[in-house]
Amino acid sequence: MAGHSKWANIQHRKGKQDKLRSKLFSKLAKEITVAAKMGDPDPDKNPRLRLAVKEAKSSSVPKDVIDRAIKKSQGGDAENYEEIRYEGYGPNGIAIIVEAMTDNRNRTASNVRSYFTKHGGDLGQTGSVSFMFDRVGEIMYPASAGDADTVMMAALEAGASDVESDDEGHWIYTSDTDLAEVSAALEATLGESESAKLIWKPQAPTEVTDLDHATKLMKLIDTLEEDDDVQNVTANFDLTEEVAAQLG
Repeated sequence: MAGHSKWANIQHRKGKQDKLRSKLFSKLAKEITVAAKMGDPDPDKNPRLRLAVKEAKSSSVPKDVIDRAIKKSQGGDAENYEEIRYEGYGPNGIAIIVEAMTDNRNRTASNVRSYFTKHGGDLGQTGSVSFMFDRVGEIMYPASAGDADTVMMAALEAGASDVESDDEGHWIYTSDTDLAEVSAALEATLGESESAKLIWKPQAPTEVTDLDHATKLMKLIDTLEEDDDVQNVTANFDLTEEVAAQLG
C-alpha cells in the first residue's frame, strides 16, 4: 500500500488539506443535502446519508453544519443538483475520473474541459477510462486498530473482499453494494472507522517517475479539486518515493 502513504504524505506536505478545508466542508455538506433529499432525512434509515455524515464527521465538519445541510434538504429552496461523471486523460496518459454535483451542467462541463485542455490533458466520453477502475467501497482504519492479521480476519468475517495494510493504516474494500453493511459489521469488532465511502479504485496504477510529469499531473488534479462543482477526483497513478519527496 505504498501508494496510500505517498499520496497522504504529498497532501500533508503541501498543506493541501488546510488550504481546501473550507471547500471540503462545502462539498461534504452538498453530498449530505443531496443524500437526504433523495432518501430519508434520518441517517439510520438512509445508507447513503449515513455514510455522508460519517465522512463529514471524520473530516471534522461541525455538527451544526451537518444538521443544517440535512435541514436544507427538506426545505423548498434546496438546489436541484445533478450528479455527473467526467472521464479523460491527464498529462502522460494518466486516466482521470471527475465526479461532480452541479446545478448548471453547461458551466461545469465547460470548466472541466478547460482544466483538462489547459493542463495538458484531454477530456473524453463517459466510459472512456472508467473500465480501468473498479467501483468499490473503501473503509479506512488507522494502524492502531490492530495488526494486519487481526484486521484481515475481522474484515473477511464482516464480508469484505480485500484488505491492504501498511504502517499508516488499513484499507478494507467491499463491493459497492455492501459498503454500509460491512462498515456497520466492522464497527462492532474494530470500533468506528476513520472513513467509509465509495471510490473508483485503479486496477493497475501507472508509476510516475518523472518530476515534470508529476508536477503537471498534480496541477491538473489540484485545479479540478478547487472547482466548487467537483466532488471527487480519482486518477490511476502512483508516485515513486523520489518524485514524491521532490514534490514536497
